[in-house]
This record gives sequence, C-alpha cells and structure tokens, in this order.
Amino acid sequence: MKLLFIGDIIGKPGRSKVCQHLAKIKKDEGILFTIAQGENLAGGIGVTDKTAQELLDAGVDCITTGNHVWKHKDIYVYLDKETRILRPANYPDGVPGQGYAVYEKEGVTIGVLNLEGRVFMSALRDPFAIGKECCERLAEQTKNVFVDFHAEATSEKKALALYLAEYATAVIGTHTHVQTADEQLIDTKTAYITDVGMAGSTNSVIGLVKDDIIRYYLLSIPQKFKVAKENIIVNCVIVDFDEKTGTAHSITRYNF
Repeated sequence: MKLLFIGDIIGKPGRSKVCQHLAKIKKDEGILFTIAQGENLAGGIGVTDKTAQELLDAGVDCITTGNHVWKHKDIYVYLDKETRILRPANYPDGVPGQGYAVYEKEGVTIGVLNLEGRVFMSALRDPFAIGKECCERLAEQTKNVFVDFHAEATSEKKALALYLAEYATAVIGTHTHVQTADEQLIDTKTAYITDVGMAGSTNSVIGLVKDDIIRYYLLSIPQKFKVAKENIIVNCVIVDFDEKTGTAHSITRYNF
C-alpha cells in the first residue's frame, strides 16, 4: 500500500495546487491514504475550518498541524468535532482537539500521530515520552503508524525517529518548509525524512514574499508577511508499506 504525505501547505496558492492535482496523483500513483500538513493553510499562518474542509473535500484523509494551529480561534471548536484534523499530542491536557487517531480505509487501518518538538520551540511536554505512550496505544489497534514530528532541530527529529522506530511505519519531519534529501529506512522497517518540505513558491522565503522577509532582516522591526503566489511546487513523500506488518518498503520524494 502507498501513503502520500504532503508538506506544509502555504495559504491559498498551496491549497489551490494541492486541490487541483490531488485526485489525479492518487489515481496515477495508487495512493491509499493521504496526510497533509495544514498548520499554514489560512493566509500562510494558522488554519480555519473552511480551509481545512477544502482539503478534506479534495481527498485528503488526515490533516496534521503544529505550533501555528492556534492562530485562528474558530479552529478550536472544529478541532473538537472533526476527527480528521489533529494537533500535536504533547500539548497540555485540556486543549482542544486530539493528537492521534486511527482511520480505516478500504479495510486498512492507519494510525496517525502528531507531535511537536521543543528545541528552539515552546516548552511543551516531552515528545519522546508522549510519543511512546501514544504509539503503544495505537499499536493496540493497528500496525500502521505514521508520525508527523513538527520540529525545528534536525537532531531532535532524527533522535525521535530512532526512538519510535520500534512502533512507527514512518516518522516524517515537518515545520522548516525545506525538503531534505535524507529519506531512508531505519532498521529496514521505518521510513524517515527530516523534512518533507512545503506546498509553496520556489521564489520565496519558506513560502512568503521574499521582499517582506528581507525587509524584516534589514530593519529588525515587525513586518506584514504575505504569501508568495508564483512558481508553486508541492513537496511530498510517498511511503510504500506492508499494511499487514506495518513495515515500510520505501520512502520516495515526490514533487508536483
């Protein structure tokens, strides 16, 4: 079976290209299940119920998020009622939404876990300890466990992947918006890449208008960042896995 994981989708330009091409890609590549990183769906930062629903209607099976998920308050209620969108599991108890879930599609069960890193980011609960607890719970329901680790530091991402390799079919890094070239299989079982990349402009700074970002660095005062609209590319990975054992056979970068 094949799973498609789409990198951080940046605003309307990223959403539009994903929605326009997803159905054909799923058919051509024989994709069973699609996960998309959606914390920047709305205007380049945050996610709303409408932007999330747009992706789900286009054929995305699960939306993962990260530190920007809380930007728009209307998403709070949506997180509680829509099981196909996740927020990082290592936020404190009592926040809206859920950090992991099990889905069934064409008779195959897929577990998805969303975690957020702590290095150069917020002081959340330990993603290693929480990740292991969640993986153990998911293992009671399925052998197919896919982890989105939304983190800044390469070392933290690789360390978590090695730590959870016993449980996970794949550990996919997100957050930096730059696709890395280190896709590999850990212990001939667990697919890994440090960062899957983004759905955004190649002529930008991580999907935002380059002049806005350059001005920020030159002046060191707050700027309004706009989403870049031209030269949109969607960075993804495809994980080929055995749905009966949860073992990944391959992980391949796929861009459109």
